[in-house]
Amino acid sequence: MWLAVYPKKTVLKSIRDVLQRKRKDILNGKTPELSHDALLPFIETAIEANSACKLKPLINATGIIVHTNLGRAVLSAKAIEHMNCVACSYSNLEYELAGGKRGKRYSHLKDIIKELTGAEDAIAVNNNAAAVLVCLNTFAKDREVVVSRGELVEIGGSFRIPEVMKASGAVLREVGATNKTHLSDYENSLCGNTALLLKVHKSNYQVTGFTEEVSMDGLVKLGREYKIPVMADLGSGCLIDLGKYGIHSEPTVQSIIKAGADIITFSGDKLLGGPQAGIILGREKMIQKIQKNPLLRAVRIDKLSLASLEATLMQYLDEEKAVKEIPTLRMLIQPVEIIKKRAQRIYASLEKYITGRAEMEIIKDKSQAGGGSLPGADFPTFAVSIRPSGITVNELEKRLRLGHPPVIARIKENALLLDARTVGDAEIKGLAHCVKTAIATP
Repeated sequence: MWLAVYPKKTVLKSIRDVLQRKRKDILNGKTPELSHDALLPFIETAIEANSACKLKPLINATGIIVHTNLGRAVLSAKAIEHMNCVACSYSNLEYELAGGKRGKRYSHLKDIIKELTGAEDAIAVNNNAAAVLVCLNTFAKDREVVVSRGELVEIGGSFRIPEVMKASGAVLREVGATNKTHLSDYENSLCGNTALLLKVHKSNYQVTGFTEEVSMDGLVKLGREYKIPVMADLGSGCLIDLGKYGIHSEPTVQSIIKAGADIITFSGDKLLGGPQAGIILGREKMIQKIQKNPLLRAVRIDKLSLASLEATLMQYLDEEKAVKEIPTLRMLIQPVEIIKKRAQRIYASLEKYITGRAEMEIIKDKSQAGGGSLPGADFPTFAVSIRPSGITVNELEKRLRLGHPPVIARIKENALLLDARTVGDAEIKGLAHCVKTAIATP
């Protein structure tokens, strides 16, 4: 029966895995049931586990919107639709339909990015670290790049700006102090070997108190005076003014273009709300030079990411719709009253099953943007707090994490919190099932 559904290798491996576990039980002094009927359920479970893909969807109940460990941005329906269309057919990825000749994959993004940002030209690579790497390698190999000491950021996975710079072949020239950097610090560092002035957005931390930094306007003015290009690494990247939605000031890509930066890089899968990608835009002559760099081929964007990124960018043509249809934006700015109603729905779906097994209540809490975006910004939210009585809260968290689908929650003050900000309306039924199963299991 199994061989009619599953590959023979998977069935054999699963049987051997189960028998090996039983042997270990015996060696550990246990007396497991070894009859045919007793082993069948274990083998069935093992076959299903060995046949399942390791990368799987899950429910994010942490309240962290752009969760790096959980895949960052959730794609919009339009992005998924366009990606599926391109995935299941041939496409004009590198083919110019009008001229009937070979084209460039970057051409599909150029017009929409120019329209949204006012940049002269643009390309995309596989992530923002790659974008920074290829830019530095193109314009500053074996030459100096001036950066404020307070902007030498480290992003996820211990990946640091100085290390990216070293890999690119550029030479780091750090100026100023951790908390204060003046325009004179940049100017005094300039020499005949200076290739770029680089400003890095402190996307994942804040320096507060006795601080000072040079504005993009000031850095551009200095660059123009000495004929040195200015590059801005925006990290998260933001195409709409979040201030109007009550979120603290975050520089938009358009404002950095307007300030006169020559080259700008940012991520596609953070505040933009698209797929993993690194977007490079700026002066046309500089973008063209990047396109001639052999390194670009090694970091180029694939067709599925390109398709979903294009569709995501197209949604920004109508900001009112974008903030409703792009999940990252919607979760960032959704009114707290809506989050509270969703928490009440989660509570109601669990109430009769939880009674006697756990204490449950709806509480006020704080969510975060995550993914190195909007550091220091907390978003008011509502969460369902569960304190189990038959098992520890850590055991409940583990059972949810290993469930089907997995539910990732957080523990606070000896209670498990299900933050309603990042739980989709369509996920409530599945979430309730997972919690009920975890609570009821002996």
